[in-house]
Amino acid sequence: MSPAKAVLALDAGAPGTAINPNVYGHFAEHLGRCIYEGLWVGEDSPIPNTRGIRNDAVAALRKIRVPVLRWPGGCFADEYHWRDGIGPREDRPRMINTHWGGVSENNHFGTHEYMDLCAQLGCEPYICGNVGSGTVREMQEWVEYLTSDADSPMANLRRANGREAPWKLRFFGVGNENWGCGGSMRPEYYADNYLRYNTYVRNLSGNTVYRVACGPRGADTVWTEVLMQLAGTAMNALSFHYYTVAGEWTDRGLATGFDEARWHLTLRRALDIDGLIAAHSAVMDRYDPAGAVALIVDEWGTWYDVEPGTNPGFLYQQNSLRDALVAALHFNIFHRHARRVAMANIAQTVNVLQAMILTDGPRMLVTPTYHVFEMYAVHKGASALPVALESPDYALGGSAIPAVSATASRDAAGTVHLSLVNTDPNRPAEVACRLSGPVGSRAHGRILTAQDMDAHNTFERPAAVAPAEFTGFSTGEGAAKVSLPPKSVVTLAFVD
Repeated sequence: MSPAKAVLALDAGAPGTAINPNVYGHFAEHLGRCIYEGLWVGEDSPIPNTRGIRNDAVAALRKIRVPVLRWPGGCFADEYHWRDGIGPREDRPRMINTHWGGVSENNHFGTHEYMDLCAQLGCEPYICGNVGSGTVREMQEWVEYLTSDADSPMANLRRANGREAPWKLRFFGVGNENWGCGGSMRPEYYADNYLRYNTYVRNLSGNTVYRVACGPRGADTVWTEVLMQLAGTAMNALSFHYYTVAGEWTDRGLATGFDEARWHLTLRRALDIDGLIAAHSAVMDRYDPAGAVALIVDEWGTWYDVEPGTNPGFLYQQNSLRDALVAALHFNIFHRHARRVAMANIAQTVNVLQAMILTDGPRMLVTPTYHVFEMYAVHKGASALPVALESPDYALGGSAIPAVSATASRDAAGTVHLSLVNTDPNRPAEVACRLSGPVGSRAHGRILTAQDMDAHNTFERPAAVAPAEFTGFSTGEGAAKVSLPPKSVVTLAFVD
């Protein structure tokens, strides 16, 4: 089959907005096997661990340099009472996780364990506080417990529980999905609650809190309008959640074994986030033209039907090459919106939805999505470069999406990186690149692809889908030609 032809123009000398490394953030909720088994196994577990946190998961996540980890939810956050998760573990009360499977958990993973996990990962903590069922005092005291070095009740309680020095806590979410599982609130009511609760999220002992307000779901720009109008000057960021669903909520489709129609629909739905970010950013621009308030996409990713035979409330799904392309398309979009999008947190880190890692007892594997995070790490903190792309369509069943998606950046050393996605699972694409400005004359690259649309890693074949060296390109003076195989993600580095 002849390749589709695309044309790309890249100006490496153009000024660009810095891509915040936190766009590559993660999310770990008390949901299914994400925390318990996925990250926390306990100090007495035969699975190698450090203070109860499994070593293999930490090593894998450190390799992709996780910048920030959101916790404890999600919907779980608005039924979580932090005092239940401190003190001797044998004395901690059990609770029912009413949102996710109705299971009882022992609260063995709480504030100290989470902050230890962040320290082991070398990442920033991002805690989501309880507005839905919690009190103002409860939130105030949690922040004091975490960050105060005073001779005060909460700081002394932390000391009694084994932590003398306060932690640094930069990111704090004042509620989660308060339009739904976080209290079924109207935007006006939540705005008032945000202002009330936020008043008592104190900056203590030299710690400065970056305050994240609950933002809209989907295309609800009314919520954005109300929050920016009533509370915009009291927040650092507004959150936004968007899940890629390849069907309806009652029929989300399978993570593997799908046909090309589901492949096309999934990628089309993934691309829809571009227009949604643009719409919410336009509303924010009316109230905040300087861009002081960020948009944080702190839940995103694919959501399919659970794997057969697993607890429906645990949201466990396989992760295939299709999910890797969804991740790459999202990053390309986040980079284009770098002026507003200052953080994004994929849902979720381990064993839930579009996970980085899957575990089975002592066994662990990394997913195709993980590999995209690793391949795209070169863009962290780099300056996003404008890319003019003329792409042919990948059409199926009367609908069409661009066959090629692209992003580019220039890092602090001056190296230009170009990442490309071919969304068509059948047809190769040839991209003719016009390069101007300071671009290296040579290049090297890596590719992620596979023969099957639903190719995925298993515990028997954990490296079935993995990056490989890419040589399908040529370079010349001010030009490059890249031959993308079907259903592939490629990253090139231009060097002298």
